[in-house]
Amino acid sequence: MGKFKIVIVGGGFAGIKTALELADDHRFSVTLISTLTSFRYYPTLYRAATGGRRIIADIPLIEIFDDKNIKIINDEVIAVDREKRAIVTKVNHNIPYDALVLAMGVRTNYFHIDGLEEFSYGIKSIEDAEKLKQHLHRQMIDDKCLDLNYVVVGGGPTGIELAASLPAYIRKIADSHGISCKKIHIDLVEAAPRLLPRMPKDVSRKVARHLRKLGIKLYLKTTVQAQTADALMVHDKPIRSHTVIWTAGVANHPFFTDQGFQLARNSKVRVDQFLQSEPGIYVIGDNADTPYSGMAQTALHDAKYIAKNFKRLAENQDPLPYVAKKPVYVIPAGPKFAAVLWGNVRAYGVVGWALRRAADFIAYRDYLPWQLATRLWMAEDDEEESCTYCF
Repeated sequence: MGKFKIVIVGGGFAGIKTALELADDHRFSVTLISTLTSFRYYPTLYRAATGGRRIIADIPLIEIFDDKNIKIINDEVIAVDREKRAIVTKVNHNIPYDALVLAMGVRTNYFHIDGLEEFSYGIKSIEDAEKLKQHLHRQMIDDKCLDLNYVVVGGGPTGIELAASLPAYIRKIADSHGISCKKIHIDLVEAAPRLLPRMPKDVSRKVARHLRKLGIKLYLKTTVQAQTADALMVHDKPIRSHTVIWTAGVANHPFFTDQGFQLARNSKVRVDQFLQSEPGIYVIGDNADTPYSGMAQTALHDAKYIAKNFKRLAENQDPLPYVAKKPVYVIPAGPKFAAVLWGNVRAYGVVGWALRRAADFIAYRDYLPWQLATRLWMAEDDEEESCTYCF
């Protein structure tokens, strides 16, 4: 009897972890399809955008799967042939599967706001981060001055992390270009009445208080109406800026709509108690309509769960039903400060930051051998030591 063919689509947290969990089991033939040749470690993208080294957020797949029995295909999936149980890729590969795991990630959602996609900067990929860095440098070289306002839109974890990191980086590159300034203006715009609207109010208040101490101006209950090359329009008034960074929205991968998957009201894919959307097709991580979907920890949990069930099925055992696991929330907000919500336990400041650094190492170690995980983890520390806040 041949090996059980598992095809995984997506090179993010969920897809890579699923492949790693199955890599050493010779009962399975595992193929990973990704449009990228590297793994994007999203929790550190904001650091890559603000002076951090690219290697902390962009890890080659070949390093992750070194000596692993995994077939990697760098290609784009365009269709599922349900009748033939095969996945169809852009370069006309037809790859058969016994089980298909879809973990394709999400896309930026601009909510059809005029000018936003054209004029704003993003932070959803390493290319976005590099583009933002180049803009910040180029602006100072060309104009010999800082922007009137650096505007971050989105009061979730990514927006908070980025807004809190920008002042130090802007001051650093201003110094490198011989530009002096007395104050850096950072605005954080959020449509909800408070930051971190999905978290307890006391955590939101604590983080907001800390950001204000850093000199960041908060615009709460503020909806973005449009953007031009020179300003962001909110409440029929402009915030003058050439640097608007959009972190406020994501949408599910369009593949699921195009291929006729059943979607929930939030546009994520409906799955059963075994994370199946259809017989033999599993949807996990950010794409699935499950509690806590959208969190890296959830993607890892889903991957471990699905791999365990594949092993049970190979042993002729019944699969176990899915049980969601509540994640630990960690929100960095500037050097040596993070807010942590772990069940009912809160931690702030240096203690929260230490927990975040520990979580980063655990995450690196989930994918990489000790030596490489340690090198990447220490690369973050090297960058942090070189940055201090200055207004």
